[in-house]
Amino acid sequence: MKQQNYKNHSQLVFGWHGITFFAILALLIGSFVNLSHSAPENIYSASLICVIAVICGFFFAYIRIFALKAQDRAIRAEENLRHFALTGKLLPAQLRIGQIIALRFACDEEFPALAAKAAAENLSNKEIKLSIQHWRADWYRV
Repeated sequence: MKQQNYKNHSQLVFGWHGITFFAILALLIGSFVNLSHSAPENIYSASLICVIAVICGFFFAYIRIFALKAQDRAIRAEENLRHFALTGKLLPAQLRIGQIIALRFACDEEFPALAAKAAAENLSNKEIKLSIQHWRADWYRV
């Protein structure tokens, strides 16, 4: 595997972010086109196809949101434990979940100081990631 850094740390899964997204988008557009062109006796079935397409869109969004929320909770617990192991204290309470997620890329040597700086200066996720000198890869988050 190549070295992970700020420029290449985000991951897109082609089958999910590409094929599935565009397939659902095509289904959504096509179902409404079908509804607009359907004969009066087919309005009910064309409407059901539209409802199914909308439901697929919600599934696409919420499946991703729920998975990320679960990962965020796990990352918060892991980074809190890591900070406690390194400093004997929990992470600063002022840190937002996005900041904690960004801090996971910092190596152990820079992690406590960067966490304190992020809390004191209310750094954005991007600012935290750009401040990291020695990147700690996270290949498990998708």
